Amino acid sequence: MANKDAFTPEEWTKVLESIVAAGLAVSAVDPSGWWGTLKEAAASTPALAEAKRDPNSNELIQAAVAEFERSGDGSILAMRERFAQAEPTECVQRSLACLREASAIVDAKAPNEAAVFKSWLREISQKVAEAAVEGSFLGFGGVRVSEAERATLRDISKALGIAS
Repeated sequence: MANKDAFTPEEWTKVLESIVAAGLAVSAVDPSGWWGTLKEAAASTPALAEAKRDPNSNELIQAAVAEFERSGDGSILAMRERFAQAEPTECVQRSLACLREASAIVDAKAPNEAAVFKSWLREISQKVAEAAVEGSFLGFGGVRVSEAERATLRDISKALGIAS
């Protein structure tokens, strides 16, 4: 069973940042306007709440959710500072790099829980992708998940080392 104690402080920070990166990569690839961006930003919150209630969540997910909530906006603010001047495509690439790092860390430090944790991150990115309709005009038309978001979801799966 893995928790915060299984990781160095730097590794644990990467694990927590991966929660933000999972959604950020999708949001940045196809900005959805002001309202859509708010919906996408809020989409990962229910995933955290669900993980707390899910009896199938492993100890690593539970520990990450608890720490993420305890730190408040700490992880989000730290990432926001690092990404402040980045273009959307750079945000996507940095998020994917963060997910690759986190994936390698949990594979090494929590091999028995890594697959479930990485699948959970992928689920977060899927929920963010589905949170807003892309390409609509005044609420008409558009698609739930754009082609750019689908491609990024595949990139996220690849970065996490899981089947898409």
